[in-house]
Amino acid sequence: MTTLLQLVVYATVLTWVSIMAATTLSNREWTLEGMKVGLSNRDNVPEPTPLGGRAVRAAANTLENFALFVALALTAHAAGRDGEATLGAHVRSLVWGVGITGLAMMLFAII
Repeated sequence: MTTLLQLVVYATVLTWVSIMAATTLSNREWTLEGMKVGLSNRDNVPEPTPLGGRAVRAAANTLENFALFVALALTAHAAGRDGEATLGAHVRSLVWGVGITGLAMMLFAII
């Protein structure tokens, strides 16, 4: 497996962890009431705590960036441009602004 594909796997795990953390914190799933909410159809979810709300927003941000990252990483891999795109994949994990630069580097490696 190439380094770029390993980064896709790590990003997938990070995205899953952020979604699970957001759900757990938002629903307060360590309580009996929270477990009931988590196992329900979620029609009547209570307002999250400030920490839960922040976790939900962070998970949404992670998911949005994951979609862009995976699309470019898999395209770079399919095009045989893993090496050039891997640097961009490493850079994008530092901060969101630098992440956009990394995605651009991956895009330019492909085209």
